[in-house]
Amino acid sequence: MKYLFGPVNSRRLGLSQGIDLLTTKTCNFDCIYCEVGGTSIHTCERKEYTPTAEILAEIDGLLAQDNLAKPIDVFTITAMGEPTLHTGLGEIIRHIKDKTGKPVAVLTNGAMMHRQDVRLELQAADIVIPSLDSARDESFRKIDRPAQCVDLEEMIEGISLFCREFSGQVWLEFMLTKNINDQPSDIEALKRTIMRINPERVQLNTVVRPPLESFAIPLTHKELSHIAEQLPGKVEIIASFAKREHASRRPPEQDEILEMLQRRPCTASDISEALNLEPAQTGRLMEELVDQGTVLKILHQDKTYYQPPH
Repeated sequence: MKYLFGPVNSRRLGLSQGIDLLTTKTCNFDCIYCEVGGTSIHTCERKEYTPTAEILAEIDGLLAQDNLAKPIDVFTITAMGEPTLHTGLGEIIRHIKDKTGKPVAVLTNGAMMHRQDVRLELQAADIVIPSLDSARDESFRKIDRPAQCVDLEEMIEGISLFCREFSGQVWLEFMLTKNINDQPSDIEALKRTIMRINPERVQLNTVVRPPLESFAIPLTHKELSHIAEQLPGKVEIIASFAKREHASRRPPEQDEILEMLQRRPCTASDISEALNLEPAQTGRLMEELVDQGTVLKILHQDKTYYQPPH
């Protein structure tokens, strides 16, 4: 499928059916830690970047499958870039809710939430997960490298306003990188901003997969824990993927693995866990794909990741 991927086992959301609204990296950020490469279209312009009708048709096609036996917990809307740039977002959320009654989560960088039209469209979702990597302008510009049209104070006010308006849950995520947005002044600014926004929960993350820039270095679990202790509210560390036991593992299928790798580099363990595949068979298939030149193997932080050739 062009826009749908998974379902995958999400460490935060359970069994998640992914929906990718953009097929070209279109974003108002160009984050140093991004795992899907540099931004091709650096913009704040909202428009229909992909045909909304095609996305809805793929969703309907999935729901029409007689063998759709996987108990999907949530539909997760994301993008090759920033999903709120796509003007069909609200229609897609409402379509899923009308057709399935399942919860809908939206992953966003939060930069467009100062706009009333964006906030109104997001109202139809159940969970919104905006990221806020720094509440200090200097650090924000170093880590997220926003387009000139993005204003940090406007962005924070937009997220805060949405939290007051929204009847669902807002989980505020912070991606922390070594020596860029983890200094005492950054953490103090985050504390004040969390109290201002008052999200349902705060989630701390760090660089796990191979980043866009080599200087995007992860924090240790100890460092994340120390920061978590300083922040108000319900704070979770989500950087490590918690392994879960599954009732039955199935043999790997090449097409779904390649579809997953189009969206992010993964280890063989990531792939088998996310897609509920038999680990040993998945490892062997990945080596076969490397030998064929279908995927590339890269080493990052002492782990082997796989990604499509660029």
